[in-house]
Amino acid sequence: NPAGASYQILGVYQESLTEILASVLKNLGTKRAMVVHGMDGIDEITITGKTKVSELKDGKIETYFIKPEDFGLKSYPFDDLKGGNAKENAEFILKIFKGEQTGAKTDIVLLNSGAAFYITGMAASIQEGVELAKKVIKDGKALEKVNLLKEVSRG
Repeated sequence: NPAGASYQILGVYQESLTEILASVLKNLGTKRAMVVHGMDGIDEITITGKTKVSELKDGKIETYFIKPEDFGLKSYPFDDLKGGNAKENAEFILKIFKGEQTGAKTDIVLLNSGAAFYITGMAASIQEGVELAKKVIKDGKALEKVNLLKEVSRG
């Protein structure tokens, strides 16, 4: 990460890379990280089944598998994650952040956001992070950040 992030979730396209890249992050001085590979082939935490995680915490790397059901979410077919063109995807994200959308795409956002809250220490567990992500969306805080980002990016 060129920003030198101390906390990060790194998705990889190949299962065998999770431990290797977790070791690289450790050697680069990263404080906490999760290197993840969705077993459906995606380079993020998936909601279609298992995700392999190599977690760097307190200087140690632990590898384990998680699934959506571990966090009160359900598994979905891979086809439920398919997006559209850029405009359609942007509209879908806004619907998620407005709390107007449920289903696979919302749950994958909740799960990955929950993991981010966990890895940064804002939540004690991924489960607690998922609950925090739900609250952030419900309270309109996620939409506020999207709108702020839009303003800043316009110059």
